[in-house]
This record gives sequence, C-alpha cells and structure tokens, in this order.
Amino acid sequence: MKLRLPLALAGAAALSGCGLNSVPTAEENVKARWADVQADYQRRADLIPNLVATVKGSVQGEDKVLTDVMNARAKATQVTVNAGDLTDAAKVQQFAQAQGQLNGSLSRLLAVSERYPDVKSQENFKTLMSQLEGTENRVTIAIRDYNTAVQEYNTRIRTFPDAIGAKIFYGAKPYTPYAATTPGAENAPTVSFGNSF
Repeated sequence: MKLRLPLALAGAAALSGCGLNSVPTAEENVKARWADVQADYQRRADLIPNLVATVKGSVQGEDKVLTDVMNARAKATQVTVNAGDLTDAAKVQQFAQAQGQLNGSLSRLLAVSERYPDVKSQENFKTLMSQLEGTENRVTIAIRDYNTAVQEYNTRIRTFPDAIGAKIFYGAKPYTPYAATTPGAENAPTVSFGNSF
C-alpha cells in the first residue's frame, strides 16, 4: 500500500515530462500562427481588386499588367493549405509560390503606377497603398511568428523527454516552415549606370 503512492507519483512525474501536454500545446500554437498567415494574405487579396480598379481608370495601354495582377490573385486564393497539410512540404511550397507570383505582379503594377502622376495623386490610391503596405508588414510578422512556432514544435518533438510522448502518443511529424519563393529572389539585383560616367 505504501509503495503504490510513490510509484504513482513517479509515474505521473515521468508522464508529465514526456510531452503529453507540451506537444499538443506547441502543435496548436503552430496551427494558430498559420491561421494568422492565411488571414493576412486574405486581407491582401481583398485589397487588390480595389487597387486595380483605382489604377485602371487612370492608366492607358496597361491592360496586360492589370490582367496579370488579377490572374495572380485568383491563383493565389485558389491554393490553400489547411493545418493538416502543414507537414507536407510540397503543399506549403506551392502556397508560397502562388503568393510569390502575386508579389511579382503587384510589383509590376506599382511600377506602372509610378509612370502616371495622376494615379499617385488620387486619395483612394494613397489610402489603398497605405493599407497594402501595412498588410505586407502584417504578413511578414505572421510568417516570422509561424516559423518560430514551427521551430519550437519541431525542436520539442525531436528532443528528450518530449520526443517520447510525441512519437508514442501522438505520432508527431515535423511541420514545414514557410519559405518565400519569389522567382529570382536568390539573385542579387544588378545595378548598371551604363557609360554615363
């Protein structure tokens, strides 16, 4: 009888150190941070049609750029990754690529708008650009927070003693960190001043 209490306490202490609570807590944190990434990208997607409509009335002959932005937006919103897909690196990569293509299209739209002073002077354009800039900052922070949560979770499920509970009780798999995949981002920009010197 007296031996049961110490054994029960030792068993409880051993189980508490095996990730029974910390692994699911860390996993839920990853899922919540991913939801933040998705929400911020959706906010950006919701701003784009208004931005395109504002620019469209003031630019001439730039229909291809406007169409490219809307097509990239459509593709980006079609690629979805739910919390269950976060261990599939290919799906996370596909999502990142779609968002990167939209970034490229938006950059071309902003370059076009620079050539039209009347677009830049419109109050609606200024407001939308401010909102878009704020949203891009939110996306950056959400991705950083998601990647931090993934790192903490992946470390937890691979280190002792939590690795025991992670494997035995949960069959835990590592989550995939988000990596932006803007085409050409791996190359440094080339600056050329020609022969003007």
